[in-house]
Amino acid sequence: MTSTADVHPVVDPPRPPRGRSATWAALRPLVVRLHFYAGILIAPFLLVAAATGLLYAASFQIENVVYRHELTAPVSQVTVPLGEQVAAARRALPEGKVAAVRPAAEPGLTTRVLLDVPGLPESTRMAVFVDPGTGQVRGALESYGGSGALPVRAWISDLHRRLHLGEPGRIYSELAAGWLWVVALGGLALWLTRRRRDGRRLRGLFTPDRAATGSRRTLSWHGSVGLWALLGLLFLSVTGLTWSKYAGDNIAGLRTAFGWETPTIDTDLGAHAGHSGHAASGGQAGGTQDVGIDQITRAAASWRLSGPLEVVLPGEPGDAYVVKEIRKTVPTRLDQLAFDPATGRFVGELRFADYPLAAKLTEWGIDAHMGLLFGLANQIVLAAIAAGLITLIVLGYRMWWRRRPTRGFGRPHPRGGLRGLHWGLLVPLALLTAVAGYYLPLMGISLAVFLVIDVLLGLRARRAG
Repeated sequence: MTSTADVHPVVDPPRPPRGRSATWAALRPLVVRLHFYAGILIAPFLLVAAATGLLYAASFQIENVVYRHELTAPVSQVTVPLGEQVAAARRALPEGKVAAVRPAAEPGLTTRVLLDVPGLPESTRMAVFVDPGTGQVRGALESYGGSGALPVRAWISDLHRRLHLGEPGRIYSELAAGWLWVVALGGLALWLTRRRRDGRRLRGLFTPDRAATGSRRTLSWHGSVGLWALLGLLFLSVTGLTWSKYAGDNIAGLRTAFGWETPTIDTDLGAHAGHSGHAASGGQAGGTQDVGIDQITRAAASWRLSGPLEVVLPGEPGDAYVVKEIRKTVPTRLDQLAFDPATGRFVGELRFADYPLAAKLTEWGIDAHMGLLFGLANQIVLAAIAAGLITLIVLGYRMWWRRRPTRGFGRPHPRGGLRGLHWGLLVPLALLTAVAGYYLPLMGISLAVFLVIDVLLGLRARRAG
């Protein structure tokens, strides 16, 4: 006689996930929906940031080609004294006041004399380019910021940062940088857990599944490209926020509170002011107690400062000359020395080695974001990351479009992620969101808007049902 158990074997019900699996099972619907919303609604900002960033990665080469005449000069066996080169620049632009000089760093390059001229935008000076072999002026261009960006690179930079919209334009870049890390980390979590479900090996995470078709193929490419680009995207998000309007101010406040600010050299001669009271012109006009820029640069060379250099002239009575190393590529050289303009005597120094670690990391991070730290290789990596982000966005929109019904847009992922969370997860998540929203206010505000819209859509769907 056959028992019922022989015909219908008893199967134990599946056990609910425990530990980490249970935690992720509760979080996954929320992460999926957040990744979906951020990907759909923030992706346009990210796309603009990536496209303009890709252009900026090539801006140094564009600048060198466009301004080749100003930036280069015939190689000469003789060099005109630096003071005479500065005088030639002053004659070419008599309305300007010489603020700093960047001597030619190597044969074949011009000396750049930076002048403050009334009416120029903030952080902008006029750069007069002088042939160090003949002392002749080869041109004058606006120079922006500490990197000395000339007009074409400055235009590309402003397009990337603000879309040429002024301060309101910084909102777009802050939204992009603020959400990028959320989208990237959410995508990483989803991709890794999908690997476990599909039984893919670690190596398979980095390469798309060529056997897949349709939406699975698109998802495979999306996940693999995202994994390759992940570290770069997180880096660009963090460093990009330092330039943002609201989050940038909060980051600056944190750096100040923890003593992580970049130190500055003291240019006030103090007790030496009486010896340099007539040196305010920095040798520009009638300075009777100024040893001159040539003697200052010779003194700097004796202290083993090496090029490229920038010599900052005294701005006010009692100020010192400051000679700076401005090498941003590795190995970084940013040492600074101060000299008494009346005697040429060394009066102070600031060595990059003495920077706080946080200040060094900030400097390196910003330089890497700008494509300066590792030169051409840095720019190629930035271009690759930007191209990868553009690819991710296109693939993401493609997946969304394939989810659409017969007509209209793709369906969002199901709601209810928050309701499924245990309070032990919900409370820390809410605190983390509040902290992130406080320090990244534009991200916090946009997240609140998403949640309100989502709740309203949910109420509408419930009433319609």
